[in-house]
Amino acid sequence: MKLDTRVLRHLTQEDWKVLAAVEQGTKNHENVPTVLIEKLSRLKGGASGVHKSISALAKASLVAKTLHAKYDGYRLTYGGLDYLALHQHAQRKQVYSVGSRIGVGKESDIMVVADDAGVQKVLKIHRLGRISFRTVKANRDYLKSGQAGSWMYLSQLAAMKEFAFMRALRDEGFLVPEPISQSRHTILMTLIDALPMRQISMVPDPASLYADLIAILLRLAQHGLIHGDFNEFNILIKEERTPAALSTSTSTPSASTSTATSTSTQTSSAQPATADQITLVPVIIDFPQMVSMDHVNAEMYFDRDVACIKRFFKRRFHFTATQPGPFFKDAKKTVGKDGARRLDATAEASGFTKKMAKDLERAIALEKKLAEEKAELKKESKYFGADSDEDFHDDDDDDDQEEDDSEDDDEAEEEEGGQAKQQLDDDDIPTFPRPEKEIPIEKLTISEAT
Repeated sequence: MKLDTRVLRHLTQEDWKVLAAVEQGTKNHENVPTVLIEKLSRLKGGASGVHKSISALAKASLVAKTLHAKYDGYRLTYGGLDYLALHQHAQRKQVYSVGSRIGVGKESDIMVVADDAGVQKVLKIHRLGRISFRTVKANRDYLKSGQAGSWMYLSQLAAMKEFAFMRALRDEGFLVPEPISQSRHTILMTLIDALPMRQISMVPDPASLYADLIAILLRLAQHGLIHGDFNEFNILIKEERTPAALSTSTSTPSASTSTATSTSTQTSSAQPATADQITLVPVIIDFPQMVSMDHVNAEMYFDRDVACIKRFFKRRFHFTATQPGPFFKDAKKTVGKDGARRLDATAEASGFTKKMAKDLERAIALEKKLAEEKAELKKESKYFGADSDEDFHDDDDDDDQEEDDSEDDDEAEEEEGGQAKQQLDDDDIPTFPRPEKEIPIEKLTISEAT
């Protein structure tokens, strides 16, 4: 779904109370009874005031009426959850305006926002179930498990887990975006001036960058963690410049640092002696799938992370490491060594329990499985000469459609509870362009295909 904030400024205090009441009632009811909404909102206007607010919220697709329910009630939509989260960030004086969407994935949307001082930040909105909502009934059994099966609840767990790990990793000196705050299924963090590694087609020293990434994997393992999705989509490459005057007076960089200097064999004759030193620094993002080194499938996750990096470097940079590994059994021996703090235990101490982790892991695994099945169906469709991929098209406007318990109601509910299918109005909402960075041609080459 697309975040449409045009209605945000027009909501009254009574509307916010009713929307919060629907969210509170969702804890025990999939379809929150109107009588309960009246009780929880405690409006002075009574039932008439509640119905007036419900009408305004339903018109903006923040709540939706479930068809053929046994009683009169409403459910919270992803749009309503978005508004509640944004409202809380705004009350904290951390978000003043919302800009454009700069990233979209299977399980989240990435937005640029700004505070009242104009400082740009990143708002990550978790949307577990984005793919599952479009499947026929593949997730039917899973969604019957009550609260643990609610995709909104699981999205909030994903945000809670990611925020806890980001804060713990940041405290230990890992290069990750600085987490600012978390509200429901959203995380507010600093904006990193960097490029995703998938957009980079060439680096001057692939071996050094590869060594940096493997070192991060091993350092995570030392702290008891496995990233779980360590690939080119979740690694940002940041440039750090050192003026020539400073770089000549300092010691030579270590072998594990990717640099482009006048000492490079390919650029020594082209670059002047006074050229700035440019260092490539990897920044890690996306942590909802992170697991402990004690996880039952820890070896599989660790080996998969290593294989992802090896495969990408071979395909993109034509680089293959001369040494095998690293191997899980060796990394396992380093857990807690040299005074390394177990960050898996730190995350659990923050309130993210083992049961929450189990629920979230199951949901993420389901999402990945459905994404793979969908990709296979697309390939088969093209192979057999299908005229279009209409059956497999990702429509952002349908992402917030929740599955109803009755299979016959799916089509009708999609019409009733869908989000407003409108683009952001540039005249109403200040937008911020995606940060642009001047990249030296000798340093990085951006692939046109990406």
